[in-house]
Amino acid sequence: MKKLILCLTAMCVWLPTSSAFAQDDDELYKTKNCFACHRIDRHYHAPTFKSIAAKYADEKGADVKLVKKILEGGSGVWGPAPMPPQPQVTEAEALRLARWILQIK
Repeated sequence: MKKLILCLTAMCVWLPTSSAFAQDDDELYKTKNCFACHRIDRHYHAPTFKSIAAKYADEKGADVKLVKKILEGGSGVWGPAPMPPQPQVTEAEALRLARWILQIK
């Protein structure tokens, strides 16, 4: 876990934040299996991205917490249904996805 946090902290320095980058993120979640359970603003099988963003809006380090959840999975935060780990997502992609989710209003 320390290695993951150090790696993510280092990535904070060089990840782009332009609107072109954000546009790519709008499509990334569709290619990484997120859409199988999540929607932006409509409940499907899992919480909406908007509700996730609202839940973690004021939490420092929320992006790192979400990266861990994306990569390792988990359960209990949104009810009994588990979120499976997403091994097809790299750490860098998980960070992009987490930051994209957190900026949704």
